[in-house]
Amino acid sequence: MLRQTDSLVRAVRKHLDLTPEEENFLRNAFQIQSVPRGEVIEASGEPTRGLMYVTSGCLMTYYTDKKGDDHVTYFATAGWWTGDLHSLTADEPSIYTTRTLVDSELLMLTNASLNQLLERYPRFERYFRIIFQNSLVSHQHRIIQNYSYTAQERYESFRERFPTLEQYVPLKYIASYLGMTPEFLSKIRRRMAKR
Repeated sequence: MLRQTDSLVRAVRKHLDLTPEEENFLRNAFQIQSVPRGEVIEASGEPTRGLMYVTSGCLMTYYTDKKGDDHVTYFATAGWWTGDLHSLTADEPSIYTTRTLVDSELLMLTNASLNQLLERYPRFERYFRIIFQNSLVSHQHRIIQNYSYTAQERYESFRERFPTLEQYVPLKYIASYLGMTPEFLSKIRRRMAKR
């Protein structure tokens, strides 16, 4: 259990000084999951079971519209959190599906465990507030990019943010995340390769 939660503890320590008791409780609050490539972790139409912290691999969260088209909203790589916060807090079915793009390992923090952690150690609320603030800022920045950046600028920004993702994420998912067709993204990549 210690090795699997080391990266999480390091991440929390960037914002909080942990006592040995707090660290032990934190490490034991999570369920460790090893998930093979392509497996659905959370399915649309089901309530979200918890927040997920990725220790290795890559998860993709997407929304499927009425026509059956998938729209990628989020990638989570090592050191990132993901999960449908609305579904978790409102106890409603999620509209998103989350699945692995490669063999992945994650730590699942159920809503019950999260509530226990926050009740027993209220100062962890600071850590989660910072995580949620960062997530909101990231989403706001992405909205601005979608409105004001060219397609090529969005792709360049994506490559800066996720420098290794193209090695194992199919082009169609990257295109969906960027709000363009795979064909258009291919044209951008060819044009950039010629430079």
